Amino acid sequence: MLYRKNKKGEELSILGFGCMRLPTKAGLIDFNRAQAQIRYAYEHGVNYFDTAYIYHAGQSEGFLGKALKGIREEVNVATKLPPYLVKKPEDINKIFGTQLKRLQTDYVDYYLMHALKDLSTWEGLVENGILKFIDEAKEKGTIRNIGFSFHGNSNEFVRIIDAYDWDFCQIQWNYTDEFTQAGTGGLEYAHSKGIPVIIMEPLLGGHLANKLAEDEQKVFDNASVKRSNAEWGLRWVWNNPAVTVVLSGMGEEAHVEENIRTADEGLPNSMTKEELKVVDDVCAAIKKKRRIPCTGCGYCMPCPAGVDIPECFDNFNTIYSVSKGRAMSRYIGFTSGLTGGVASNAGKCVKCGKCAKHCPQSIEIPDRIEDVRQEFEGLVFKAAMLMKKGMKIGKNDKREA
Repeated sequence: MLYRKNKKGEELSILGFGCMRLPTKAGLIDFNRAQAQIRYAYEHGVNYFDTAYIYHAGQSEGFLGKALKGIREEVNVATKLPPYLVKKPEDINKIFGTQLKRLQTDYVDYYLMHALKDLSTWEGLVENGILKFIDEAKEKGTIRNIGFSFHGNSNEFVRIIDAYDWDFCQIQWNYTDEFTQAGTGGLEYAHSKGIPVIIMEPLLGGHLANKLAEDEQKVFDNASVKRSNAEWGLRWVWNNPAVTVVLSGMGEEAHVEENIRTADEGLPNSMTKEELKVVDDVCAAIKKKRRIPCTGCGYCMPCPAGVDIPECFDNFNTIYSVSKGRAMSRYIGFTSGLTGGVASNAGKCVKCGKCAKHCPQSIEIPDRIEDVRQEFEGLVFKAAMLMKKGMKIGKNDKREA
């Protein structure tokens, strides 16, 4: 196992175990099987285990606490605070206390604000006392490192990075996401500020490992270097020296074993030009199926009406390059405002046309945003918006009381 260092000089395994896709049986985590996978990973050098308050419908933290019994002091545990559940300052301590009990520990090594998508979500936490909570937790030693996971556009990522003295951050990044979400620019910006970057979705939830289309798969199959799709994807991410840890949700024993073997060779700048060209060609084949030629540059932003244009287009393209189910869940989760922040969905567009004037790709943005609205904003999306409205009313009622 190879290791890279955090801000304090502590060594983290370049492969982290993501506890969002653990093996299940009858709807519950298969404890014996999942624990065996965790222990195998630990015995082979993995020292970073990532979970969250909501993973596996709230089961994941409790499982991890039991699974790490006896070796807790030898590993790093990461978990996350869901901002959308924080309605008042007391909620933060309540949630964190629950997490400590579930994890059977009195401290968390890496604590994240979960799935920030814009600065306003962080500012909402600040209004509810998160800064005081962090200061006190660090002083008591109940939190060792503070960070955030991110799903938004690159401009918002930079604003959040600059808003606080973070110990680390976590972004989605893989060879198809160089120019979406935080992107390579965000990765390098965080690295330039000395902030360790944890990578999630290096294989797009397994899509890049075992769900490539025939023309995409053919590129890997014809390469002179023979590797599995997962190995190609992970090696590409580890090739960047700005990356600290790569998380993988490993629900199968074979995945754990293969990823650990791959991590033994995941040195920075170790891929040849020819190997990188192979990955670029696969990426090009995937992106060829995308319907809107958006590069995620962000020149169209900010939108006066509050639409997250790059996010809308990325989700629309995901229908054709990955799957409609994945695109829909992301669109609802990150543009409705249901998981925090303000709504940034396509339906907010007023067709002012300012965005199109700045688009280097000459995209007729208002017209394509309308395509996004028609595709995504049906009954399911409207239900999510009503749910968010109900949560907001409940929050206001409590304040007035």
